[in-house]
Amino acid sequence: MTPEFVIGFARQSIELTLMIALPMLGIGLIVGVLVSIIQAATQIQEMTLTFVPKIISIFLALLFSFPWIMDKLVTFTRELFLNLPNYVG
Repeated sequence: MTPEFVIGFARQSIELTLMIALPMLGIGLIVGVLVSIIQAATQIQEMTLTFVPKIISIFLALLFSFPWIMDKLVTFTRELFLNLPNYVG
């Protein structure tokens, strides 16, 4: 195992992690900003009001993107296990 391989593998792992987390983080950000704008417009300053819409939207994003996430994870894991003899040897 060369240092270049380890760096490349770590880069692929981090890219996959960020790509998988992006739908939930993006939707949580958008919903949080929208709820904050509504709170500012209506002058409702309840701190707990932002949690319920964000939790529901992130759960729905996870629910709808779960097949895509699993496909990416299975593909990455399959490639890792298939090329494992090349990596070790």
